[in-house]
Amino acid sequence: MTQAEIKLCSLLLQEHFGEIVEKIGVHLIRTGSQPIRVIVHDTRTSLDQVKKALCVLIQHNLVIYQVHRRGMVEYEAQCSRVLRMLRYPRYIYTAKTLYNDTGELIVEELLLNGKMTMSALVKKVADRLTETMEDGKTMDYAEVSCTFVRLADTHFVQRCPLVHATENSDPGPPPPAPTLVINEKDMFLVPKLSLIGKGKRRRSSEDDATGEPKAKRPKHTTDNKEPIPDDGIYWQANLDRFHQHFRDQAIVSAVANRMDQTSSEIVRTMLRMSEVTTPSSAPFTQPLSSNEIFRSLPVGYNISKQVLDQYLTLLADDPLEFVGKSGDSGGGMYIINLHKALGSLATASLESVVQERFGSRCARIFRLVLQKKHLEQKQVEDFAMIPAKEAKDMLYKMLSENFISLQEIPKTPDHAPSRTFYLYTVNILSAARMLLHRCYKSIANLIERRQFETKENKRLLEKSQRVEAIIASMQATGAEAAQLQEIEEMITAPERQQLETLKHNVNKLDASEIQVDETIFLLESYIESTMKRQ
Repeated sequence: MTQAEIKLCSLLLQEHFGEIVEKIGVHLIRTGSQPIRVIVHDTRTSLDQVKKALCVLIQHNLVIYQVHRRGMVEYEAQCSRVLRMLRYPRYIYTAKTLYNDTGELIVEELLLNGKMTMSALVKKVADRLTETMEDGKTMDYAEVSCTFVRLADTHFVQRCPLVHATENSDPGPPPPAPTLVINEKDMFLVPKLSLIGKGKRRRSSEDDATGEPKAKRPKHTTDNKEPIPDDGIYWQANLDRFHQHFRDQAIVSAVANRMDQTSSEIVRTMLRMSEVTTPSSAPFTQPLSSNEIFRSLPVGYNISKQVLDQYLTLLADDPLEFVGKSGDSGGGMYIINLHKALGSLATASLESVVQERFGSRCARIFRLVLQKKHLEQKQVEDFAMIPAKEAKDMLYKMLSENFISLQEIPKTPDHAPSRTFYLYTVNILSAARMLLHRCYKSIANLIERRQFETKENKRLLEKSQRVEAIIASMQATGAEAAQLQEIEEMITAPERQQLETLKHNVNKLDASEIQVDETIFLLESYIESTMKRQ
């Protein structure tokens, strides 16, 4: 765990949950697995606050617990899961793109609350959607339930592990901590619920006038005594499935940039056919026949079987080897080499960084060394057609920044410099790790800068919010335009200009965070895929 990662985790925990949770979370990240008494002693925080902080972290899957062989419970932070909070806006936007506003709010509520039952989630989302609708319109529970089922069918949401049934029925003393288990078959099984009703608005003038809520309160309390049909069945967002979707989108985009739209659509179809059958960590997709791919192409995509076979042959013969041929049955069996695809995407990111940081000549040398695997300095000068002095400077510059490495091959055991070959090479894995570390640093700097900008203009932001609240309340009571104009003039022209500048800066920092996180995702995926193959 590097200092950059710890600092970023600290900033994310503080931003989402506050100082106490951040203090406990960072302590666990630094020290590893700890029992509760040690956490209380080391952080000098009260037992009650530590318990509440751990509850929050466990609820959001940021901390796991296990029973030590001596019988005490130890808590361990999941640093990689804390860093996933960077990607929350991207998860929510993906759900919106695939399943409209309803899917967006379902995923947003699951990420905000950590875990929720389906019935509570459906009611909450229906209420939120109803509030955004015009007066007289409401969102039906059945419609939200339908979207939830679609999310579960495509594995974007999954069940949380449950307490083992034998623990509840055991008459002996309870264990120090419950054991949570789940059957893989039930992970995406949606309980059959008959949720009948519509979303409700928080404030309704009609209800206030008739006093209807008061009449309903006694009835509501009696309903609560009835058992909830899905009580104890909690759901959470399946982040691995979102990552699989991001990876597939990156591969499709890379194919579209390298070839054309038709090739990318064929690759998209192959990935869509494999998305539920292929595990997210697999190096290859399941083999698919040419006939199956042809039948699964989108409706209205008019290409003949012969043209499809030509495209598949072209993709299989491409040097990047995104698509490979694994057999000849069924018109030809094809797979997508996910590991090689991730390697190519990570390499492209490294090349882009070298070009932006050191210029096009350094990028030419970097690509040359990458292509030839091992080169001496004289060979680099000759192949790249760059003068010796410049080539030497560029090589040493990239070597000092760890983008390329130097390998010594001695002719004799004494390693004498005159009798040793010095070969330049690119170790993509170590370069990717170095760039990933820099990306974590960059994100932490961006978050700190955003917080500084907001803090510097805190008074002005509070004033703006007060004015907006006054205008909203006056509009609700039917105030005249002249009165509203008078309130708006409370913020002067220079202050308005300052607010616009702040908004522009914060939006720019937010966009930068998302862009850096896209690079982080590609590098993390490549490193994880490479480590699993070793």
